Amino acid sequence: MKKSVNTFFVTTILIFVFAFSEQAQGQDLQFYQLKTYFLKDSHQEKVVDQYLKEAYLPALKRSGIENVGAFKPIPNKEGSDHKIYVLIPFDSLEQFLTLDAMIAQDKSYISAGANYINASHDNAPYERISSTLMKAFSKMPTMKATEITGPKKERVYELRSYESATEALYQNKVDMFNAGGEVELFESLGFNAVFYAEVLSGDRMPNLMYMTTFKDMESRDAHWDAFRTAEKWLKLKAEPKYQNNVSKADIMLLYPTDYSDY
Repeated sequence: MKKSVNTFFVTTILIFVFAFSEQAQGQDLQFYQLKTYFLKDSHQEKVVDQYLKEAYLPALKRSGIENVGAFKPIPNKEGSDHKIYVLIPFDSLEQFLTLDAMIAQDKSYISAGANYINASHDNAPYERISSTLMKAFSKMPTMKATEITGPKKERVYELRSYESATEALYQNKVDMFNAGGEVELFESLGFNAVFYAEVLSGDRMPNLMYMTTFKDMESRDAHWDAFRTAEKWLKLKAEPKYQNNVSKADIMLLYPTDYSDY
């Protein structure tokens, strides 16, 4: 057990050293944190909505962080999961590491978020929070808030996570997006990507994540039909060097909350 824990810390340190070294070399890649709030019922959802809208997102803006996304799952036949996804862009790892301490000194944040911040153990505002830290792809080094307009309830924000069986196959899939031209193909087909990123730390690794946006579900389906039949994609996926590099794909169809920046 001790060896496993030590290995975890060594790996984490190496990830951060690598990330810092890339910035030092002038890569200027953004980092993203995806926070997922798991909620047991509509009451918890209301509490977290209020906290995010009135306290947390305004505090992020005061700390210099713009374009924060907040999303919920699109309901299906089985209903809707009580989850809220918050996507936060950072210009550096230092900004990520110092954020919590900074907003803890923000009096407006403490006041506006008092009900959430001071909640008791037997009346918690959520079941748990998961956090995924990511680094932007070289082909899209910074986040781009979507230009999609129209009613937020009708929009589709598609968040995808691609896992790979090994670290080498994962790097191969990242290369397929960057050098292979998959990012450029999405762009040419008008997928309105918000970000593409490598996961540095999370509960599903090795994996990458990306988000694309559409005005409605009909538009989303039409775009994917065009992608699947595109000559460039048919050629790219047939290349021997890019075979078997995704072992599991998770697709989350979301819509933006009324307090989301985009």
